[in-house]
Amino acid sequence: MTVTTSAVDREICTPSPVLPVLGRDVLVPLVTGGEVTYAALDYAASAPALQRVWDDVAAYAPYYGSVHRGAGYLSQLSTDLFEQSRATVAEFLGCRPEDQLIFTRSTTDSLNLLAAVIPAGTHVFVFETEHHASLLPWDRAQDAVVTCLPAPRTPEQAVAALDVALHGAPKGPKLVCVTGASNVTGEIWPVRELAAAAHRHGARIVLDAAQLAPHHPVDVTALDVDWVAFSGHKLYAPFGSGVLAGRADWLRDAEPYLAGGGASRKVARRADGGLDVEWHSTEARHEAGSPNVIGGYAIAAACKALTETGFDQLVAREQQLLARLRAGLAELPEVHVLSLFGADAPQVGVLSFVVQGWNSSHFAAALSAEYGIGVRDGLFCAHPLVRTLLGAEDDEPGECGAPEAAPGERSLNAIRVSFGAGTPDEHIDRFLSAARTLIRDGAAWTYRTENGRCVPAA
Repeated sequence: MTVTTSAVDREICTPSPVLPVLGRDVLVPLVTGGEVTYAALDYAASAPALQRVWDDVAAYAPYYGSVHRGAGYLSQLSTDLFEQSRATVAEFLGCRPEDQLIFTRSTTDSLNLLAAVIPAGTHVFVFETEHHASLLPWDRAQDAVVTCLPAPRTPEQAVAALDVALHGAPKGPKLVCVTGASNVTGEIWPVRELAAAAHRHGARIVLDAAQLAPHHPVDVTALDVDWVAFSGHKLYAPFGSGVLAGRADWLRDAEPYLAGGGASRKVARRADGGLDVEWHSTEARHEAGSPNVIGGYAIAAACKALTETGFDQLVAREQQLLARLRAGLAELPEVHVLSLFGADAPQVGVLSFVVQGWNSSHFAAALSAEYGIGVRDGLFCAHPLVRTLLGAEDDEPGECGAPEAAPGERSLNAIRVSFGAGTPDEHIDRFLSAARTLIRDGAAWTYRTENGRCVPAA
């Protein structure tokens, strides 16, 4: 069955490197009076929905029905749309024919799912530079041994460190988890080289592509990774869905991630009063419950929009914005940009920094309250990495986005600017102008600490 709504079957429009997103005309109030168009520069946390995605979802919404097993027309249509979406995302990721693609809730959910299915006793290797979503799940895996590698200072050092660690590992199943692009520095990691090192030693590798997929093509086959995970809400499809795609064997051999309807193929009572359960061997094995058809379809719509626009154009324009941002910050001696690999390393539209004499939460609060600019401050759910970059001790205060320091004290966290396909040039220019003014003149308003955050005083 084919969905025939106009948004789904639309003609491909002339590609533009600036993709329209929701919220581009939203006005927000300023504490100093008046309103201004909101400048969203927190894409690394959640990117705004593409207008294309919203339109496609709205066009499908009247046809929404139960997925799988339903006899009605809307159920059959929704089932077809859900499976078409799976195929679209698999094509976007360059998946191999034998790979499985499971729809999850997010990158965090995807990596916890993988942690739940790895063989008992698997030795997991992960760098301390990872986001908590790819750093923390492995300790919960059955009898897993986790080796956390220190932060490398060059891509070559990362590959060499992994090679040495894998060479010294005992026999048995091994798994490497690595980010594609840092959610703190935006630096792109040498995924293909890390995959080659992993496979030389009989290890498998999973790629956390949450920050890479919205900015660069991610090709499972070309990168030679075993699995890839990412979130829809970072790929301009914020409808509560994510993806885990890759090799099927560990997924087929493990108990279902969740037990329930959809995952089970057959359930029968035994004579002793127990139950015999036959689980699916397809993706359904780990998609128990009613699937998030809208979330899956939204991701597929975003994948189509990015593909049709062309990553070459998107990357080229993003690099122009990044160069503009870096050049503007370089003119401010009080600003220190955080980096592992150095200023010349390949990077997506994510950049973190600290400002001498400013608490990062205070600076971010002033950008929002006085200029209508949304950035993020904190440790970005990557505590070990940010503390390494700041030279801070592990026992110093700081929670994800909620520092305990008061305005004016030494910064224990950082400020992050992130952008993407929907960011106009003007938002980067407004941010640089506001940063210059704040550094030169200070905040125009008084701020206080409330629940660990700096907020405008009444």
